Amino acid sequence: MTIRGRRLAYLDEGEGPVLLLGHSYLWDSAMWAPQLDALKGHYRCIVPELWGHGESDAAPEGGLTLAGLARDHLALLDGLGIEAFTLIGLSIGGMWGLELAQLAGSRLRALVLMDTFVGLEPQIPCQRYLGMLAMIEQAGAIPAPVIEQVAPLFFAHQPEPARLADFKARLAAWPADKLATMVAVGRSFVTRSDRMEWLEGLTCPTLVMTGSEDKARPVLEGYLMAEARGCRFIEIPGAGHIATLEQPAAVNRALMHFLDECHQG
Repeated sequence: MTIRGRRLAYLDEGEGPVLLLGHSYLWDSAMWAPQLDALKGHYRCIVPELWGHGESDAAPEGGLTLAGLARDHLALLDGLGIEAFTLIGLSIGGMWGLELAQLAGSRLRALVLMDTFVGLEPQIPCQRYLGMLAMIEQAGAIPAPVIEQVAPLFFAHQPEPARLADFKARLAAWPADKLATMVAVGRSFVTRSDRMEWLEGLTCPTLVMTGSEDKARPVLEGYLMAEARGCRFIEIPGAGHIATLEQPAAVNRALMHFLDECHQG
């Protein structure tokens, strides 16, 4: 769909109540493949790809913020004629997802925050990530030393070798014409505002899930968000940041149970 003059790519599969699934930074819609298989028989799954990621174009002109990403995803839903929806956001998908929750109001029926944190980025990781983004910007590519530092952050302590190698290869081959957008998207969440208070104001059913071995977004952050919201927290054993691929069966069970509860209610 063309939004602000650029093409935003998305999957649209299944029928039923609408789910909007937001993927992680540096990934694309494919990280939701096991969930699509499980959910599309019961729900209509809309899976957009971030600007500069997957098949989406580089970002439209102007500054790139989490609030802007939320507005663009709301524009996608409006363009599809979708009124009510449930948001399932992982990593940056949860960060712009909470911004979208503020914009959407009663249109948002339920919210799942996975392997994410809507408070401030802790100072030491913040400076580290900003330094990496500056290196990428200067090099005009993702340098090999940065790939070696970044890639393991997305997986459990003992990642599947083929999956790790594939992710490293995709980072090394990042399209040059989308690199500036990728850097801008990274800065948008690394320098985000503290939105923990927004969790307290939510009224829709909410679930927080975090992989037990998530290095990028530790379990404690998930507990803090669930406590602020007053909702259920699920720790996914044996999963790192991309829990959807590393422990798909556990993630699918938790999602189906939560979604069934919401729609039966």
